[in-house]
Amino acid sequence: MASKREKRDPHLWEALISILGLVFFISLAIVRYESDAHVPILLGVLVAAVVGLRAGFSWKEIETGMLNGITNSLQAIVILLIIGILIGVWILSGVVPTMLYYGLKILHPKIFLPAALIICSITALATGTSWGTTGTIGIALIGIGAGLGFPLPVVAGAVLSGAYFGDKMSPLSDTTNMAPAMVGTDLYTHIKHMTYTTGVSYGLTLVIEFFLGFFYGGGEAANLESVNQMLTGIDAQFSINPLLLLPPIIVMVLAFRRIPAVPGIVMGILAAGVLGAIFQGNTFGNLLSAAYGGYVSNSGIEAVDNLLTKGGFESMLYTVSLVICAMMFGGIMEKTNQLRVVVAVILKKAQSTGSLITSTILTAVASNLILCDQYMAIVMTGKMYAQSYVDKDLHPKNLSRAIEDSATVTANLVPWNSGGAYQAATLGVPTIAYLPFNFFCWLTPIVSMVYGWFNITIDPIEEEAESDDVAAERGTA
Repeated sequence: MASKREKRDPHLWEALISILGLVFFISLAIVRYESDAHVPILLGVLVAAVVGLRAGFSWKEIETGMLNGITNSLQAIVILLIIGILIGVWILSGVVPTMLYYGLKILHPKIFLPAALIICSITALATGTSWGTTGTIGIALIGIGAGLGFPLPVVAGAVLSGAYFGDKMSPLSDTTNMAPAMVGTDLYTHIKHMTYTTGVSYGLTLVIEFFLGFFYGGGEAANLESVNQMLTGIDAQFSINPLLLLPPIIVMVLAFRRIPAVPGIVMGILAAGVLGAIFQGNTFGNLLSAAYGGYVSNSGIEAVDNLLTKGGFESMLYTVSLVICAMMFGGIMEKTNQLRVVVAVILKKAQSTGSLITSTILTAVASNLILCDQYMAIVMTGKMYAQSYVDKDLHPKNLSRAIEDSATVTANLVPWNSGGAYQAATLGVPTIAYLPFNFFCWLTPIVSMVYGWFNITIDPIEEEAESDDVAAERGTA
């Protein structure tokens, strides 16, 4: 009888087979056959499982890895489904149409893109959530941008740039708290250290958005006609009232007061339901229908109908199934140590500070591609590199900054990552379409790597300790 295979870490070439297998199947399906990514990801799951079995892991261990991956995504899945309900109810109740109506009246085309960036930045900074920002203010700005004649990927890029800036820099954000906790530094040291790289990438993004605003917002006559059509279509279906702005205000206030995302969003849904009954005459049956199947607009104006026919629990099921498939792959890769093997090889090559920081950033980006979840990318990268930074006498805040400059901001750039899948479903713009215009999220890793190679604001442990001692002496003088 054959003996049981001894468990070991996979070889580098075995781990690369899993990674390249996933990339090959997804690329073939999307590029060659224009198919969805679900089944190709499952084929990648199969390859990763075979590699795990070859390395001596039992099927029970591999299955546990898959289930752990799915479990890690459950919070994101719950939020996805509730955001779907929120969008349907907010449109039916007139909340989103009211935001669109006033936005179209107020925002000038030439300043719309930088305004969208700043509005989302402030909202996410105050609430600590990029997902909540795009699921509320973001969907309204998408509609306003469409009414002003902007391409939707351009608008989505501005919305996401602002949302992820605010999320990244907010002390209320879960990712901003998680990154320093993983590497052994404190929250406010981490945020202060991020301002050096984040400030540059945000400044560049703001300049680009001003330029694009003048480029796309120049056709005044065409914009005015489009806006008037949108306003007519909204007026035909909804009663507009400033009180309908209360639900998003409630959601933001609750988030600012550190109320968890799910109850905060539910309160926004309930408030919209009550106001919708008052101002739109909605029945409970109407609410149930919109909450599950979304809202269907019948204004007769194509731009309005395309924009407002969306939302509902059902609209998120495609995205939820994609997240589940992706997290199965990520769970196997983590359980069978396949990603660790690849990173171990990278660490041997990372001799200089610049190469170490670059390796950290590229590992976090690769983790978003492979593990399909930004939280797993933050945890995995932090655990893998923490000792290497200590060995090179670098303060942990350098590592936490590198992680947030990569793992947090690039998750939404990967179509099969939970972040990318959520944002595409919420904003109604494919990930690949908005990726080139999401300037902040791809500029930030580049800026961070440049800082590493030129040793800009890269603090050693001793320097930090000395500055703390000096501050203490001054405080007692």
